[in-house]
Amino acid sequence: MTSPHAAGQSKVSSVMRDVLLATLPGVVVLTAYFGPGTLVNIVLGGLIAVACEYAVTAWRGRDPRVAISDLSILVTSTLLCIALPPYAPWWLIVIGVLTAVLLGKQVFGGLGYNPFNPAMVGYVVLLISFPVQMSAWAPPRGLTDVPGLGETLRHLFAPGTIDAVTAATPLDLLRQNTGLLFDDLMSSRPELVGWGGVGWLQANIAFLVGGIWLLYRKTFTWHAPLAMLAALSFCALIGYDGGSSESGGSALFHLFSGATMFAAFFIITDPVSSAVSNRGRLIFGALIGALVYLIRVLGNYPDAVAFAVLILNFCAPFIDHYTQPKVYGTRNKDV
Repeated sequence: MTSPHAAGQSKVSSVMRDVLLATLPGVVVLTAYFGPGTLVNIVLGGLIAVACEYAVTAWRGRDPRVAISDLSILVTSTLLCIALPPYAPWWLIVIGVLTAVLLGKQVFGGLGYNPFNPAMVGYVVLLISFPVQMSAWAPPRGLTDVPGLGETLRHLFAPGTIDAVTAATPLDLLRQNTGLLFDDLMSSRPELVGWGGVGWLQANIAFLVGGIWLLYRKTFTWHAPLAMLAALSFCALIGYDGGSSESGGSALFHLFSGATMFAAFFIITDPVSSAVSNRGRLIFGALIGALVYLIRVLGNYPDAVAFAVLILNFCAPFIDHYTQPKVYGTRNKDV
């Protein structure tokens, strides 16, 4: 797939529409297990993103209707808001979306010119600046009562009430483990039932289904997602050491917990900020998978997707330089 600016307007909007549709299974599962907070985030974030994009493009003397009609701004805000905790306060959503649109996209010239994934730019700024609010994930349905829409809106506009509905995620619990064997840890907490934890396993499967549909639609190639998942699995297998208390967790746990499938099919496949050639995409995805594992196990953040993606976005031009295909009829030194 080419970068969006290299295709026609109708092609861009068609691709962006497919991406939005592909997120639906994951959003439905997140809503079923964690309540309507994710839906509220997406609606509020989308309104803010469209308004910001419209204002900025009009200020720059461009047609704002064209800018918002390609749906790329809704993809950016939707991906960011899916990654946010379901009961994030309104101001956190506003700051994240404005950062993604202005700092992640518009400051570089708009769609097709941004070297970094805009959604991950907004996410990392929030994660570094507001770590408490960004770790406020709700426990899944089945372990506690899931807030309804009214209570969700109350949490949105009265953030002081959020503490009542927060709990540690499976990746948090793995990092906090101090003495239990991995299998014992997984059986010691009800929220860790399954490969990746209640709600998280199901959400990862749902995003996997959406990603496979995008592959079927040929929205992107298989190279980066498969390379990321393979590298993450390989690193987890090496670090598993039979499941001791020092283990980094099993391969299945890393594949189906946190934002793994969401990142593999919806984040690293961004055609603008990733590598261009198929060989480059393999390297790009594999390095992200390795970094995700290393930061999860050795770093200070339980889920490392955003940091790994931005680091490799920075490296993508270097990867492209050394993996560009040979032009027919030329030697390598002539390319």
